[in-house]
Amino acid sequence: MEEKIVYFDKPGPGNTEEVLCLVQKRAQELGIKTIVVATNGGNTALRAIEICKGVKIVAVTHSTGFKTPNFQELTIENRRKIEANGGVVLTTTHLFRGVSGAMLKQFNTHEIGVIIANTLRLLGQGMKVVIEISVMAADAGLVRTDEDIIAIGGSGGGADTAVVLKPVNSNDFFDLKVKEILCKPRY
Repeated sequence: MEEKIVYFDKPGPGNTEEVLCLVQKRAQELGIKTIVVATNGGNTALRAIEICKGVKIVAVTHSTGFKTPNFQELTIENRRKIEANGGVVLTTTHLFRGVSGAMLKQFNTHEIGVIIANTLRLLGQGMKVVIEISVMAADAGLVRTDEDIIAIGGSGGGADTAVVLKPVNSNDFFDLKVKEILCKPRY
């Protein structure tokens, strides 16, 4: 089997439209039923809903307090729009951050979650994100672990990475399989 991977000259939100168009096309070709998309303020998820018709969109946000205590980046208005258009919003602790992030912050020591996240970043920030949000969605019961999905992530806003994968629950993390890389930055 031979498939094309799109490489972007640089990471970031300027790639969002092309990523979503690539995802829509591949989802149709493979009969993918669910797309998981990282979104901070909600704009990337809303655009995914517009472009990727006919599939379930799971929008995964930063956890509340990610940037500032008690602050949620996803606006109430965008949450309502996502849900009103059939999307599902997941706001929960990040798979690799959680207690590992607290250990790093408090004691300046690396725990396994931080090590895994940094290892995945060798392939790009978006690659870390797509794997993380897929497992988070599986743990929340929003994606099936016996069906392929497409996951979309980015590097500081928007989308620049997309993969086809078979998600797993966090207790089976090392069984996760990335089946196809649709696009990513070259860095």
